[in-house]
Amino acid sequence: MTETTQFTATPSTPSTSSTPSTSSTPSTSFTPANPSAPSTPAAPSPSPGADTRPDLAAAIALAGRTLAAVRPDQYDAPTPCEEFDVRRLSSHLVGVLRRIAVIGRGEDPFSVPSFADELADGAWAAAWEPAAREAARVWADPGVLGRELRLPMGVKPGAVAAAVYTNELTLHTWDLATATGQRPDWDTELLERLLVVVRRALPAEARGGRIPYGEVVPVAADASALDRLVAWSGRRP
Repeated sequence: MTETTQFTATPSTPSTSSTPSTSSTPSTSFTPANPSAPSTPAAPSPSPGADTRPDLAAAIALAGRTLAAVRPDQYDAPTPCEEFDVRRLSSHLVGVLRRIAVIGRGEDPFSVPSFADELADGAWAAAWEPAAREAARVWADPGVLGRELRLPMGVKPGAVAAAVYTNELTLHTWDLATATGQRPDWDTELLERLLVVVRRALPAEARGGRIPYGEVVPVAADASALDRLVAWSGRRP
């Protein structure tokens, strides 16, 4: 039996952080009629039964707002992700979002380029909106959580795939915001959930090579959830 799923456009979840938002643009979220829809994640993974789609939707919305606020004079600026300047990172974000929809459909992730090279400078925000709608449409089905999906790093359950891309979008949103002087409205609870998953999935040892992240950067025990997340991913807060 196919479960009924509601897809709704709602205002973005307020952050528990005191950091001001770059925009009040509403986000697009995946809202299942049955929030306890089962998933079949494989370790390392979110908690069994977790619906990781709302966090993915929130990450997509925040990345889109941050991308829309980039100014033309910032395109050549460097980012904390050393191989990307703002222009290249903006193109990559659109490519990642398109790939999220392809993966949710069970298709080959490499059928979509990881960069939207066909877009002219400044066209990334306009391309983001239809890509976000398509991702929302695909991931609105709660059954996607338990399906085995093809990711660039291998086959994973949908619940895990959503968490993987929540992490990638969050890190690149931080990269972009840092490079362009933005202060996004981070959801601290989402970051704490993501940090638990990332610490299981991304060991501190053996970075580099098969694990393409830098060494963990030490931060204070009372550092913010955002600082702890980016530091664990090898970036310096």
